[in-house]
Parts: sequence; C-alpha cells; structure tokens
Amino acid sequence: MNLLDFDLDALTAWCETLGEKRFRAVQLFRWIHQKGARDFDQMSDLAKSLRAKLQGVAEIRPLPIASEQASADGTIKWLFDVGAGNAVEAVFIPEDDRGTLCISSQAGCAVGCRFCSTGHQGFSRNLTTGEILAQLWQAEHHLRQRLSVPAGERVITNVVMMGMGEPLQNYAALVPALKVMLDDHGYGLSRRRVTVSTSGVVPMIERLKADVPVALAVSLHAPDDALRDQLVPLNRKYPLRELFEACASYLEAAPRDFITFEYCMLDGVNDSPEQARQLIALVQGKAGAPRVPCKLNLIPFNPFPASGLHRSPRERVLAFAQVLQDAGIVTTIRKTRGDDIAAACGQLAGEVQDRTRAAERLTRPEVKVVRVHPAGPSAA
Repeated sequence: MNLLDFDLDALTAWCETLGEKRFRAVQLFRWIHQKGARDFDQMSDLAKSLRAKLQGVAEIRPLPIASEQASADGTIKWLFDVGAGNAVEAVFIPEDDRGTLCISSQAGCAVGCRFCSTGHQGFSRNLTTGEILAQLWQAEHHLRQRLSVPAGERVITNVVMMGMGEPLQNYAALVPALKVMLDDHGYGLSRRRVTVSTSGVVPMIERLKADVPVALAVSLHAPDDALRDQLVPLNRKYPLRELFEACASYLEAAPRDFITFEYCMLDGVNDSPEQARQLIALVQGKAGAPRVPCKLNLIPFNPFPASGLHRSPRERVLAFAQVLQDAGIVTTIRKTRGDDIAAACGQLAGEVQDRTRAAERLTRPEVKVVRVHPAGPSAA
C-alpha cells in the first residue's frame, strides 16, 4: 500500500484496519509529509509493533526521476517516470518571496488546446493521488536538503496544478491530494496558495466549490465562443456563458475574491485591440455572461513546431494590456521562466503513450483558427 495515496482521513481509516487509533495515523502522516521520511524505522515515536506492521504492508513510493534540468534563472524541471512508457514533468520556480511548484495531474491531456505542447502529445492516463503528491513530496524534501533549509522551514510555499493534464478531469485523485497539501499535519499550505487551473470543466468547478475550494485559474484565451471553440475544444461542450456562471458561483466559496483568467497571446489570432475590448465586455457581464471579478494574466506564447502558431510581439502584448488596464481590470504579463529548459507555460510535454490520436486530431484540415487582421478576419 502506497501511503502517499491517502489523505489524513483515509490514512486514519486504513490504520484502524491495523488496530491503530487516529493519533497514530496523525504521527505517521507527519513523518511522511512534514519530515519526508520513507523508512518506517526512522519514525521514532511510533510504537515498534506498528513499525513492524507497516514494514510488511505499506511503503512511501517515490517516482523515479528520469531527468532533472536547471535553468539559468533558477527554475528546476523534473521528468518523473510513471511507468508503461509515460513520464510527467514538474517545475519548481523560485522567487524572492515564494517558491512555487507546478504539478502534473495526468500523463498527457485529452483537452487538446491548440497552443499547448502537452495537448499535442495526446493522453495516456490519469495519475493516482500518490503520483500527484509524490511530485510535491520529492521536490520539497529534495530541495530542503539541497538548499540546507533549517528544520521547520518550507521551500515550497505555493502549488499550482498547471502542469501536464486537466486536473478537473482527474477529480477523484485530485481532491485527496489537495487535502494533503492544505492539512496542517501535512504541508499546511493556505487555500490562497494552492491553485487549480482548468480549461473549463464546468460540473467539476461546481464540485470543487463544495469539496475543497482553493484558488481557481481558468484558461480563457479568447473573448468569444467562435474563437475559443478552435483554441480550447472543451468550449464546444461548456461555452463561455456556462463557464462564467460556474466561475461566478465559485467565488461564493473561493479563498480569493477574484478568478484568474489565463490568456495566451497568439500573434494575429487573439491579440487585437478590438479583442481586448470584447474581453472587457465579457468579464464585465456585457456580453451575455455573468460579470466575474477577475485578474487577467497575459501569457507570452511559447512556440513549438506542431502548433502552427506564433508569439505576439511584445509591443502588441503591452498595447493589449493597456486597453484592459484602462478599463480598470487588473492585468499582469507573465514573466517567462525556465524557457531555456522547456519549462515555461505550455511547454511541458514529458513522454506520453498516446491513446487519443492527438497528432491526427490536431492537424485535421477542418480545425481552423480565425485570425484577425486589420483588413478583416480570415481563416488560417
């Protein structure tokens, strides 16, 4: 039994099957997540009888590290082997006031966004709770040793579920992992410092609100359904009106009073001043969808050959941001990190044994992106 698969309640229930009380589960949970122990013999305050039981029936199972790369800006990317020819990536981003870990939730992704390298790799399978948490467990305790961090101090202060995969399409494994991240006996992270990013799985946004409402980021990338249908295929199932209704409802329980909308800037596709004005109308509730208090995060596109897309020039990104800011919308331009090791947003690809024929689907001739030019729209 891999004990990384359990949140505290599940670990308590499992320990009860061994004849142990809850306080023993709490001790065990702390040893695993707060101290990074893997050897049961290290867990000195556990009864010897319990340690003996654990030796025969349980383990703390790390993920094999296929590679580790360090960027010139201090970003670190790990490639974790999850078996059967699949590997996923996690990225640590150090900053002056925080340390952020970007975690994967699936081997590949079935959503198939046009601008995302992971989507072009296709989809193999969901990760287990233990595989999701192993990325945090290994990164936190490896970095503590590497950086000689004093006992009791944390290296990773923020977690973003923005790695490979659509987290809300792996909901059953995601929720226990989030609970461990938030648990004071685990990693003790604030709900404000744990972010789930989604392309818009509306029913699961509603469930997340009820089960474990952490910070929410939504991959928006277009100001209208016609364009978003092409860039984010999930929009055909859950169009913008439904998505914004779910976001407005989510704010009733969210730890922040706004939703973060991610907007990847694509040259000639979604970056015109007119599209900025359409985006303003959308988030302000003037385009048929509810108003959603938000922060807009403009992301420079990280090109890869299969996408057929290009990064918006910086001056166009700045002009787009200025239109939004002039309308009173909090707008940031994401600083690219780790792009020299392919660790920036949209670049995580890992290794995926695709079961979805993604390469074929994403190059079908009928899948077209509407590009906006000064002379008017045309299909490309």
